[in-house]
Amino acid sequence: MAPSNGSLVTGECFAFPLWLWHDAPAMSVKGEQEFSVEISAPVAVCFDVITSFERYPEWFSGINSATVLERYENGLGKIVEFGLDMMLKRIRYVLEYSYKPPTRLDWHSVDGDIESIVGHYDLQPISKAKTRATCRQAVSVGFWVPGALKKILEQSALRQSVLEFKAAAEAAYATKPAKKPKRA
Repeated sequence: MAPSNGSLVTGECFAFPLWLWHDAPAMSVKGEQEFSVEISAPVAVCFDVITSFERYPEWFSGINSATVLERYENGLGKIVEFGLDMMLKRIRYVLEYSYKPPTRLDWHSVDGDIESIVGHYDLQPISKAKTRATCRQAVSVGFWVPGALKKILEQSALRQSVLEFKAAAEAAYATKPAKKPKRA
């Protein structure tokens, strides 16, 4: 679903301009946001962090709850319910995910208080221990949001969520036990 007049970016990467990826579904320009960041952690660590949905409330300041309702056979979350605190209103939304491990995850809304959410994370290796993470997303909240507040949220929410993901991935990599050399 393309965003409508109530477009607002918030939440998960809640992550976008026109789709640049040939295999991605088209999104409307209105309400789309995109933000990229370099993360000092390998792609695999970044993918593990961003797909560990139950841990989102530990590092994602806007998320109060995250529950995996359904999983794929490989253990990755397929249907995930989130609770988001928007100061004046608590929001519940449910996303369905698909994956191209370990470099991409896509999502779209299937239920909840938000009218429409479509987005993805693209994780590209820069080096063995560095990743470029790009989050692109379009959100239509489906309820009125004051123009000034909407503009502030559109400019800052996505950026903040990606930076919080960066911090969580770098912390996970920093605390990951080093591999011991093999003995002959």
